[in-house]
Amino acid sequence: MKLHLSSPPTSRIQANIQITGSKSESNRSLLLQALYPNITIANISNSDDAEVMQKGLQIANGVVDIHHAGTAMRFLTGYFASQEGKKVTITGSKRMTERPIAVLVSALRDLGADIEYVKNEGYPPIQITGKKLKKNAVSLPADISSQYISSLLLIAPSLENGLELELVGKITSVPYIKMTLGLLQEIGVDTSFERNLIKVAPKAAVTDCKLVVESDWSSASYFYSIVALCDVGTEIVLAAYKKNSRQGDSVLAEIYKHFGVETTFDGHEIVLKKSAESKQDKLICDLANAPDIAQTIAVTCFGLGVGCHLTGLHTLKIKETDRLEALHTELSKLGADIEVSDKTLTLAPSNEIVSEVAIDTYNDHRMAMAFGPLALKTAIIINDAGVVSKSYPDYWNDLKTLQFAVKEL
Repeated sequence: MKLHLSSPPTSRIQANIQITGSKSESNRSLLLQALYPNITIANISNSDDAEVMQKGLQIANGVVDIHHAGTAMRFLTGYFASQEGKKVTITGSKRMTERPIAVLVSALRDLGADIEYVKNEGYPPIQITGKKLKKNAVSLPADISSQYISSLLLIAPSLENGLELELVGKITSVPYIKMTLGLLQEIGVDTSFERNLIKVAPKAAVTDCKLVVESDWSSASYFYSIVALCDVGTEIVLAAYKKNSRQGDSVLAEIYKHFGVETTFDGHEIVLKKSAESKQDKLICDLANAPDIAQTIAVTCFGLGVGCHLTGLHTLKIKETDRLEALHTELSKLGADIEVSDKTLTLAPSNEIVSEVAIDTYNDHRMAMAFGPLALKTAIIINDAGVVSKSYPDYWNDLKTLQFAVKEL
């Protein structure tokens, strides 16, 4: 699906939007529910990734195809490795077979897991024969994707002796680790996280409980971008959110102050209001704890004619695409002066935006969604726009609610 986007009739938008549950929280909750069936879940994500996770958890033997869902690949690897009597082969899209999983497989093998590579060493597909894992101590590099770490932590309480996980080096993506530990604590599991050592106590069963998934802050980022690119007086209300969020991307509320966007909480809603024009010449921001909002911030800065220097982006190289190179290519088409390294992005201020550019999305939902708000500044074409279903299937309809002109080509 190819979409042509242009701006709403007014650049002072007023709207209310209900956003689906967090993909990150949903997939963690689903795995815990598979381990402890008396857990119920509310406000679960309607994303492709959550659907793939649910289907995968129902398979006992055979092939589990997770398509583009990196979270499901990592979480299901840990899950099936710890499930005695189950034998599966986990595979996915071509891009998924290019995304490394050796660090997680090695750690699980250290715990006693039986995992074999089907084709290329260190990469999916992998064949797993589930076993009872009795060892309880393992170490991982601290600067890897937090999904590897969370995969181990989520199965930890179901292990006979729990888990002691040592993180070696400087830890990144701490909020996602804390999200996982917070969910474990919510279902009654004892955990500790001191310096670089995480301990999770074993728990054979949990009492009946309900996990309520907060709406997705990554999805909220696109509305922050819209408000920043609109006129003063724009106000968008988003539901449903928690003031003390577990999601690292909630740092958006602080970052977007630089662009004149105020965030206020009203019950389970957040109100985004453009209160002033951006006075920022250059945004300098370390996104090591929230790398998923890098694309949104880079596009916002470009649309406002503001420069930026974003750091802490090393995990973006192994996402659905190499997001740093993808941003370099697509923003350059629009006239941006941009440089990227393996972990940074630097954008020079610019007031020129090339119109009617077709943005390639590289099978990456966040590429499609991050560039959508730029239609407020220039007409734009989004190739393979349907890729948003991975995390936010209602995205284009919600832009129509804001009166963006969205036309299928």
